[in-house]
Amino acid sequence: MKINLKDKAYEVDELGFLTNYDHWDENFASEMASRLKIREGLSKKHWDVIYFIRKYFFKNGVCPRVFETCKANRLAIRDLEKLFPSGYQRGACLLAGISYKDRLVNYYGEPVPIHVTEKEVAIPKGKIYRIDAYGFLVDPGEWDKDYAVNKALEMKIPGGLTKKHWEIIQYLRDSWQRNGLVPTVYECCKSNHIESEDLEKLFPDGYQRGAIKIAGLRII
Repeated sequence: MKINLKDKAYEVDELGFLTNYDHWDENFASEMASRLKIREGLSKKHWDVIYFIRKYFFKNGVCPRVFETCKANRLAIRDLEKLFPSGYQRGACLLAGISYKDRLVNYYGEPVPIHVTEKEVAIPKGKIYRIDAYGFLVDPGEWDKDYAVNKALEMKIPGGLTKKHWEIIQYLRDSWQRNGLVPTVYECCKSNHIESEDLEKLFPDGYQRGAIKIAGLRII
């Protein structure tokens, strides 16, 4: 769909993410900020985070993990929450015009988007799961512990899933079943009494691409 911000039209998805990262400009970030509960506008700290995400993306071809963004900007997870209360993906990344779905495939030509397609993946015991092009479970209702264990093996999580991993996975599943929403990284850290550094050790691939994926969920 299209939204108008200061008389300029932008094409976004149902959650407000730009459908084309090349159409981003500062006007988009500034005007969307008020919709994301950033009442006093974007400060230098906001812009530092936003431009870090964009520069990282164009250098590495993928959206940076929340851990990388916090470290580069010398922010604790609680500092990031104050800046972007709606979340990392749903706040900072959205304002930067980048999400985990974006991939910069051709650095010297036209960006080539990855189209979301479904495929079936079989694991031991003859079970079959439908996943999208990014490796996320299509239907959260199909999730079970076998899926989580095998997804963790695929991600090469050191030592496999520990009791602490399962606590976080179950927290995500319970929150989703209760509210129909995936908790923000801030909510996850607070509820499980961990810092972002602890979460990074548990899920090196990131919150969205690690913990949430293993829990069979998706933010977007």
